[in-house]
Amino acid sequence: MTAQHAGRPPRDTPPPLFAALERWTRERPGERAVSAEDGTLTYAALTSRTAATASALASAGVRPGTAVGLLLGRSRESVPALLAVWSLGATAVPLDAGHPVERLGTVLRDAEVSVLVAADTPEGLDVAGVRTIDPAELHGAPPGPLDVVLPEPGTSAYVIYTSGTTGRPKGVEVTYRGLDTFVDALATLGLPPGGLGLNAVSPAFDGWLWCTLLYLVHGQGVSLVDLSLDGLRRAEADGREPLPAGLRTASLTPSLLAAHGGGLDEAEVVVVAGEACPAALAERFARGRRLLNVYGPTETTIAATWADSERGDDVTTIGRPLPGYRAYVLDDDLIPVAAGTEGELYLGGPAVARGYRNRPGLTAARFLPDPFQGGGARMYRTGDLVVRRAGGELEYRGRRDDQVKIRGHRIELGEVERIAAELPEVVAAACCTLASGQALGLAVVAAPGTGAPEDLAAAVAEHCGRLLPQAAVPATVRVVDRIPTLTTGKADRDALARRLAAPAGEAEQAAATAREREVMAVWADVLERDVPGPDADFFELGGHSLAAARVVADLRRNTGLRITLGKLLTRPTVADVAAELDRLAAEADAAEAHVLTAEGA
Repeated sequence: MTAQHAGRPPRDTPPPLFAALERWTRERPGERAVSAEDGTLTYAALTSRTAATASALASAGVRPGTAVGLLLGRSRESVPALLAVWSLGATAVPLDAGHPVERLGTVLRDAEVSVLVAADTPEGLDVAGVRTIDPAELHGAPPGPLDVVLPEPGTSAYVIYTSGTTGRPKGVEVTYRGLDTFVDALATLGLPPGGLGLNAVSPAFDGWLWCTLLYLVHGQGVSLVDLSLDGLRRAEADGREPLPAGLRTASLTPSLLAAHGGGLDEAEVVVVAGEACPAALAERFARGRRLLNVYGPTETTIAATWADSERGDDVTTIGRPLPGYRAYVLDDDLIPVAAGTEGELYLGGPAVARGYRNRPGLTAARFLPDPFQGGGARMYRTGDLVVRRAGGELEYRGRRDDQVKIRGHRIELGEVERIAAELPEVVAAACCTLASGQALGLAVVAAPGTGAPEDLAAAVAEHCGRLLPQAAVPATVRVVDRIPTLTTGKADRDALARRLAAPAGEAEQAAATAREREVMAVWADVLERDVPGPDADFFELGGHSLAAARVVADLRRNTGLRITLGKLLTRPTVADVAAELDRLAAEADAAEAHVLTAEGA
């Protein structure tokens, strides 16, 4: 593998990502680099596919700085396509086919995408003037060397579009300087090579990049998991579990880890990111394995700080800056605050993004001159509130924009969650404003083995009452099986408010039979809403693929009966599911009676 500047002779040293790819292709050519529903790629095959895709892109006119859209979902082609874009010094624009076509069209236009790598394009998406390349057409292409172009460090490596407060997506432009800084920092985490790492993130979020790069840099395989409704149906039809067995590393938000951690018994390393990690959850998953708590906004190239149980960090904190990153805790006048004093977190270093594409005003407001470095250096204003402990670890306290006003008092939702999570029985907590706007609601997830839900709810309320101002004490505290989450894995406060508005136990009172009450209780916990009666349809109530898998898992655990996902998908009413459980129970009873009769004979 050679590296070259555009128009310059090749040189011997590739960028850090491609140096890692070259190493693992040489040392582990036959091991899995990518595992997806549509097949796998070994490290040797990944390098070959990357070279073939890069050749096709170059023939289509892709050069350093060319914006290339990637619309490949979680297929095995998604990884070599991304690497091919970067090998040419071009700009990747990750897209998600599940997003509305209006949003996709806005992104294509705003990013000025001229080439789109896609197997299919969503119906109604305007791709006029965009050259489309289907990676399937490249199969059978003769393998060639992977030559890597070295663009100018300030060239955009990728643009990730996040939701804006106005509803218009804003594109964060991350440079190759930032990407190289991030990859160099990743290498210091020291994960063991071999095995699979879980990537269940939407390909349009930088969490997808985090998982993909984390595993590739360390010589693990990227396991791309499709948890959409279609993906779960295919898994059911094929007799597969939604999550692969034998995962060595997994990266999830704390909310998702609290819900799905039971399926990660074999994982040696668990990474939490995206939200504050409650102490009980951290303690649970740090036992017998390595736990990393990673923090970082999109605007600073994916991640910026980390806490590591292996080096003795308190993993309820977000730790210390990654190598190459700088973290400042400042007051409103940009003056550093003393250790133990709350301030806003600003991040500096070469990984700070260029800014928001075509949004100069917003860029100027969030990307500021770094007064502690000079020389044109900049820092990013995160909007996150932290405290620097005496030992240097950063304790996350919440978002500035998570402030709400209750009866004239400004309250940090993150502070309420943090106080609730201090109790060892609480593994996750999420706070929201109730519909009245005059009170707070709080949902907590109990640690395994905790007693009655009503006792825990009372304990949480009492704990909050002792430590929080009266206006910040939640008026409603409820114990739930799971915190409702957005597609990013972060807590969905709107869904939580709807759930807390429903009277506890109302769903169960409307059911006709004990079995239906059992089914409705599970649906109510998973969907975070009232279930009106036995005729309620799971999908009409807002159910989706991931929720369906959760329902099946909970019913199996609660009843000991092996109801299948297919039954829920094809017969999605409470009455139908209850009838199927009764049928399975009757079969089990008959089988047991037959065994007893045979033994008696």
